[in-house]
Amino acid sequence: MSETSSDIAIELKNVHKSFRSGQDQVLKGINLKFKKGKLTYILGPSGTGKSVTIKHILGLLLPDQGEIWVHGKNIANMKADDLATHRRQFGMLFQNAALFDDFTIFENVAFPLIEHTQMSKSEIDKKVTTTLAHLGITTGLDKFPNELSGGMRKRVGLARAIVREPSILLYDEPTTGLDPVTRVTVDELIAQMKQELKLTSVVISHDIPSALSLADEIAFLFQGEVVFLGTPAEFRKAEHPRIKQFLDAEMRSVKAVMQ
Repeated sequence: MSETSSDIAIELKNVHKSFRSGQDQVLKGINLKFKKGKLTYILGPSGTGKSVTIKHILGLLLPDQGEIWVHGKNIANMKADDLATHRRQFGMLFQNAALFDDFTIFENVAFPLIEHTQMSKSEIDKKVTTTLAHLGITTGLDKFPNELSGGMRKRVGLARAIVREPSILLYDEPTTGLDPVTRVTVDELIAQMKQELKLTSVVISHDIPSALSLADEIAFLFQGEVVFLGTPAEFRKAEHPRIKQFLDAEMRSVKAVMQ
């Protein structure tokens, strides 16, 4: 079946971005499409432009050149007020969950509703408890982040990301620095969100096993350019030398663990 514009949630067209008065060119003509309702992993070496790409999609950075289309609107020329409205359609799970230390679980998840909606207290209470329950959290809502395990903090961060029912969900290095058990937990959460919510989801990651098992598509960035976009099966067969290097390094890691 051929792809149409209605199938695309996000599209970057010839996006360029430099810093330090043009000396540091990070994005060098990015062209990238993210399909509606699909899960796309963005892989690549550190410093190759993954986070900068996400910041452009959010409208936190504007391109020096190019277009960024989100749900049919080019945000590259949006004014500040329109960009603020644009960001409301996103949920984001940060690498460290980015919870407020002085807020309880309940208060952390309620915060976006209090700040950005006109919901009543009873409506907020119901929405928060329902969202947390959806992620398996039904007790201990008065606990603080420092009382939670790494996996539980991720659950709470994800609950906060989806509580306003976004149409696009972004994950920033969700498994980096986690122990193996917690990594599996986070992968299961990503898979659950993909299956149940059918959101357009984008994951910035170095986690090749997670990408190969969960992604609908994988984009690989190298030196500010998209050098691959395709399915996990196609990624395994890719001929680009840096992709081969990534896959070879992963295989060595697996063999070392098995010995």
